[in-house]
Amino acid sequence: MIAVLPSSERFHTEAGWLDSRHTFSFADHYDPERVGFRALRVINDDRVQPGRGFGSHSHRDMEIITYVLSGELGHKDSLGNGSVIRPGDVQRMSAGTGVVHSETNPSRSEAVHFLQIWIVPDRPGHRPGYEQKAFPDADRRGKLRLVASSNGRDGSVGIHQDASVYAALLEPGERVSHEPRAGRHAWVHVARGSVDLNGKTLREGDGAAVSDEPRLDLTAKDSAEVLLFDLA
Repeated sequence: MIAVLPSSERFHTEAGWLDSRHTFSFADHYDPERVGFRALRVINDDRVQPGRGFGSHSHRDMEIITYVLSGELGHKDSLGNGSVIRPGDVQRMSAGTGVVHSETNPSRSEAVHFLQIWIVPDRPGHRPGYEQKAFPDADRRGKLRLVASSNGRDGSVGIHQDASVYAALLEPGERVSHEPRAGRHAWVHVARGSVDLNGKTLREGDGAAVSDEPRLDLTAKDSAEVLLFDLA
């Protein structure tokens, strides 16, 4: 079964410096029927204007993954980390017992476009942690590249949850496939372009909840960037 959430049905926050589309309930946007999918709690599609950003704020008991699509995002946190996240980078911050961080666009001229993803951890109270790795275009082109997993396998960042996150860059007509184990579920998010998922068309910003499908075939209709979440 595949249930498509069109991009147009996402929640929307517009604050001048911020344009954000929320796949699931977030902040002032709440729908009891859409508070996440399995352990996946948030996919925010954020665009932040030059020199602006999110000031210091706290989180706890959440696995937070940041995936930049264009531009650059500056990060600082109470663990002592300071970095710039660029396209192809995947940053993981385990909030655990508590962490304070800020995210700003360091550019004076270019907006930053990124996805911020929250995954509920397997239990509360983990020690806070941070990790950032680069996944060049060549690693993601024409394939589903594992970028986050419970054990950090294959060079992915490690998260405290039985979930695997894959990223793919596809040219028109390219196909990739994924076969979830029995009893698993998946969420597909199209970051750019459009794809065919088992006969259903997904366009930029669309998402799809997948259950009881033995195989997922993704075929690009035009140049596309896709994230796939394999979830318990």
